[in-house]
Amino acid sequence: EDGLVRILAPRFHARPSLLAAPAASRAPPVTARPPPQPPSPRRLGLTRRLVIRRVAGGGEGALLAVHPAAGRVLSPIGEQRASAVAESVKVLKEAAKTRKVPAPEVLAALAKIKKAKLDTSAFFETLGGTESPGRTWKLIFTAQGSKLGKGSYFPVTAVQRFDAAGQRIENGVYLGRAGSLSFEGRLSWKKKILAFVFERVRLKLGPLGPLEIPIGGGGDVGREPSTKDPFFLWFYVDEEVAVAQGKGGGTAFWCRCKRVD
Repeated sequence: EDGLVRILAPRFHARPSLLAAPAASRAPPVTARPPPQPPSPRRLGLTRRLVIRRVAGGGEGALLAVHPAAGRVLSPIGEQRASAVAESVKVLKEAAKTRKVPAPEVLAALAKIKKAKLDTSAFFETLGGTESPGRTWKLIFTAQGSKLGKGSYFPVTAVQRFDAAGQRIENGVYLGRAGSLSFEGRLSWKKKILAFVFERVRLKLGPLGPLEIPIGGGGDVGREPSTKDPFFLWFYVDEEVAVAQGKGGGTAFWCRCKRVD
């Protein structure tokens, strides 16, 4: 795929024998066998999508194409593609820092990252840390639909907390002294899908203490979240930014931030 794998069939040239055996002992003619052909890409499973894996200790361009079924490296990805991923991440980090990168540029960066098919094995730990209460991420930009036709910077402070160790999630909108509204619940992670179920809502108005209200049915307690529930499909996560698509098809990106109370 993408020109990453090229299988060249070896060429064999049959050469006639220079010496003929005596008539009495001449061996029966041997039918020439066709040269061995390599297995087709489809038989090898190479028609499946490739993923991109970062080489340990490598820079942003140290990326390899990996065949997921075989679990082995096939070849380095093209320099142009690796550069596109690195440049797209750079655009998102600048957008998170300044909020001045034009929306079309952010949308183009998100589209390139979604097409990159990166290795997701380290995403969950990077997203939620190795111990509770996990890590917090500020929502920066949201795009409508899977085709990323329109998008804009998120106008208020919205922060998600992902706790990989405790399997917990918190999603809140914070309005400074005016108050906050947050939802908390449990999550599950499978491959690159983070599904979640909210269990309670917390409302805080001005100087008043927070009001907590349980939500969800009693039969829902303890059930592992699945794709029947709300979920995020993650395309990129590093120590600074993360990109995911929601169940409804919208795409967003976050940046790491301090916890907001």
